[in-house]
Amino acid sequence: MTMMVMALFPSAAAVRSSLVACSAIKRYWASSISSISGSGYWYYQVHVNVGASPTAAFSTIASSSNQEVIDVTHHDTIYRNTNSSGNPKPRVVILGSGWAGFTLARRLHKSLFDVRVVSPANHFLFTPLLPSTAVGTLEFRAIQEPVRTIQGLGQYYQAKAREIQLDKQIVTCEDLYKGVKFDVSYDYLCIAGGMKSNTFNTHNIQRLEGVVVFFLKHLYHARQIRNRILECFERASNPTIPTVQRDRLLSFIVVGGGPTSCEFMSELHDFINKDVAKWYPDLMKHIKLTLVEAGPGILGSFDKALSDYYLKKLNEKNIDVRLNTAVAGVDERYIEGEQITVARFADGTEVNFGTMVWSAGLAPVRLITNSNLNLDRGRIIVDDYLRVPDTRGRVFALGDCAVTPDKLPPTATVAEQQALYLADCFNTYYSKFDVLDTKNAMVELPLPGDVTPYLMPWNILSFLNKLLCNSSPKFQYQNRGAMASMGFGGGVVDLKQTHLPSPKTTISGAASYLVWTSTYLTKQLSIQNMILIPMYWFKALIFGRDISRF
Repeated sequence: MTMMVMALFPSAAAVRSSLVACSAIKRYWASSISSISGSGYWYYQVHVNVGASPTAAFSTIASSSNQEVIDVTHHDTIYRNTNSSGNPKPRVVILGSGWAGFTLARRLHKSLFDVRVVSPANHFLFTPLLPSTAVGTLEFRAIQEPVRTIQGLGQYYQAKAREIQLDKQIVTCEDLYKGVKFDVSYDYLCIAGGMKSNTFNTHNIQRLEGVVVFFLKHLYHARQIRNRILECFERASNPTIPTVQRDRLLSFIVVGGGPTSCEFMSELHDFINKDVAKWYPDLMKHIKLTLVEAGPGILGSFDKALSDYYLKKLNEKNIDVRLNTAVAGVDERYIEGEQITVARFADGTEVNFGTMVWSAGLAPVRLITNSNLNLDRGRIIVDDYLRVPDTRGRVFALGDCAVTPDKLPPTATVAEQQALYLADCFNTYYSKFDVLDTKNAMVELPLPGDVTPYLMPWNILSFLNKLLCNSSPKFQYQNRGAMASMGFGGGVVDLKQTHLPSPKTTISGAASYLVWTSTYLTKQLSIQNMILIPMYWFKALIFGRDISRF
């Protein structure tokens, strides 16, 4: 007999209790629990042993100790968000809340599409300012925007996407807190899951991550680094600590020569010379800063003159920059009775350290590696329209996790422009295709018409895009230049290859810092952060950074 049981659960938004007996005898009794959640229904499927009475079945479900949760399926095939006319809207499921996913979710017209976001991070992170938060120049909440603030968003699920079933148009997700799995169906799927830090299987990096080795890709990474730095200074200030341990704790290694690594090293140097020198003056002589890059130079994507300039400035700050040097591994040893972490380099040299910030290379996330999609070095292959081949135009990939025919780099500006392009395609062209009509189930989504590229970084100047760019149905990347800060008052700006209507030149020093700050300040998505960020800059400049650890 099949039993439908609606039982009380602590997490249910609406509670109803009843017991209905129906249908013929089967090999087992199954029960499911439904509770209203958002605009759909959640079904908890619980298997009950054969021969159990209806009362026993109810008891099994009500008791968590006897409950075997098999699956949780989001019942969204029948219950859909509708438009103003009462007609169901095509569902666009977006995986990820980074530059690509968040921008796409904001720009899609919610009157045309039921937009749903799946991401373990319930916020968008303004990554260019992330290094500033790791030393307290900015506070964490000033560079993020919650996903749920997106106007008209159909639903947000804080979960990890684990499997994509292309034939059924379903994404299997895993709840972030209890690991329970559930399915979300889609009409269109936009994969914008980004990538993770690549350890290159370097010995002990993964094992010691979060202890003495830290990535710098998410807000919680910056928080870990900030706490670790302050912990090192507090421990090193203890009068009972041996000299070998003090020297180790105050040795900081940054791995990677890209903008994130260089900006963090500059921020760390500022913090040490302006704040640590004030509050821990006796420790200054023990501090050692090391930047390690496996390639021949730093800021490899910048004009060589700017790269050399940045390198010169780092050397002037007594930062030990090691080029053509790869990290071979990290060892834990005992020296003079003290446990010491040691970085081994490929050239045979070693450096004791207390904190290593790893920002070298990208690797695909598990969802991508476990998928049946065609990959190129861990990135999903897409066409000129950002479509995943052989999916009838139902699946798209954009951002860091996607590779286009022209092999664009995995940067924030590429991801943002791809999201803007795809949003225009959906709003203007794809919305005219009736994807919900069963007759169109096997019909290829028509190609879009002309779409204007997004050259101008600011929405207020978007009207210039049509004047400065040629429209095309295909995605066209527009080079906006490149920037890297050097702490307060310094930096570099490369405009030699830009498509912007500006002189094709390079800028360094105070002028570049003015460009860097004004550009990123005006690109904030909320008035709140536009106000908070300059306030924190002013506070750090006048009163110093916060050195409390909590």
